[in-house]
Amino acid sequence: MRLTRAVFPETQRLLQRLYRQSRHHQVRQRAHCILLKSQEYSIAQLMDIFVVSRKTLYNWFSAWNTEGFIGLYNRPGRGRKLTFNAEQAEQIRVWTQQHPKQLKQVVQKVHEAWNISVSTKTIKRVLKALHMSWHRFRRVVGGEPHPQEYTDKQAQLEALKHLEDQGEIALYYLDEAGFCLIPCLPYGWQPIGETLGIESKRSRRLNVLGLMSRSNQLNAYISEQSITSAVVIACMDAFFPTVEQRTVLVVDQASIHTSDAMQDKLAEWQQRQIEIFQLPSYSPQLNLIEILWRFIKYEWIEISAYRCWQSLVAYVEKVLREFGENYVINFV
Repeated sequence: MRLTRAVFPETQRLLQRLYRQSRHHQVRQRAHCILLKSQEYSIAQLMDIFVVSRKTLYNWFSAWNTEGFIGLYNRPGRGRKLTFNAEQAEQIRVWTQQHPKQLKQVVQKVHEAWNISVSTKTIKRVLKALHMSWHRFRRVVGGEPHPQEYTDKQAQLEALKHLEDQGEIALYYLDEAGFCLIPCLPYGWQPIGETLGIESKRSRRLNVLGLMSRSNQLNAYISEQSITSAVVIACMDAFFPTVEQRTVLVVDQASIHTSDAMQDKLAEWQQRQIEIFQLPSYSPQLNLIEILWRFIKYEWIEISAYRCWQSLVAYVEKVLREFGENYVINFV
């Protein structure tokens, strides 16, 4: 097929600009093809260069001859039409939130509501377009903080972080966590058709009390015994025998942090420049050391650590000991 629309020098310059600079791959490809055709390249050569059929070239040249530069662009409405409109896609989101583990029920509702037959794969593509993904459920606290208290405490905590950045105070986060041979099962890459198993066993519980700073400094106390208010007090006195500047410890409202024994120590600690900043109820996200426990349980402990109790204890101790060097979290 011939080019009936002439390619003058000015037209060549515009085609070259489109070929080099257009953000649309197909426009660049077609502009290049028109340039080569104007230089007497044969149909066979163009088919080899662009890896397209003779019919495709015919369509490109026909669009150029009738529409010029406009013919280089795709017309609106090309391609396969969407199975669901925006309103239907939003309804699919609602149904999925009602049945997050059962997409077959969503498929059934789609068929009943709109008489559209689709597979679960189609529903997954719709959900991905809605920025939804398949991932692990998380355990959450069984309540909500008071909105005003949460807002006030969050603002106060940000002010404390700013003071720490200015070097005026030392800020630490205190919390407890437990580890046992009943593992927190992580996701992981596995051969298709095979499933890696982690044996679940009855075991003792390894309790850890941690005091952590945003600069990855960690003081940790490990015990198989329960951590009580007396243990918390002893650890605080041991970790901070003397302080050279105002030191603030962020704690949640667990009973061991609000007991009478803890209240009796507040005045003494205040004299030693140690203050307790108590978070609102049901607000673990404000205590940064919770991120450390999550990293240890879900990211850093290897599967081999769950072989036996001694292996688990050794691995937890290793992570706590090497935190800040081989194990680091960026809290900025």
